[in-house]
Amino acid sequence: MEKLPNCPKCNSEYTYEDGSLLVCPECGHEWNLASEAEAAGDEKVVKDANGNVLNDGDTVTIIKDLKVKGSSSSLKIGTKVKNIRLVDGDHNIECKIDGFGEMKLKSEFVKKA
Repeated sequence: MEKLPNCPKCNSEYTYEDGSLLVCPECGHEWNLASEAEAAGDEKVVKDANGNVLNDGDTVTIIKDLKVKGSSSSLKIGTKVKNIRLVDGDHNIECKIDGFGEMKLKSEFVKKA
């Protein structure tokens, strides 16, 4: 019988498989074994909406109109964003957009230019 890894959140040894996910019954944390292998590589790969790998300094294009929280205007489709910086977190791109200033974007709403 194959030994499953301990839970990365609470270190419980009672993990089990549910389809392609691993589940911890003690804390309820669910994770993918493949993503755990990527995390072990210590290199975070950020991909755009088309699956292209993004790097610091790349130029990207916004692929859908995005409402800007706290503003009455929005970012329009086709807006080019130059010199992006990749960061950790949900919004994994930091950039400066002309007319808006500093912004954080999700990589799923951009494509590499």
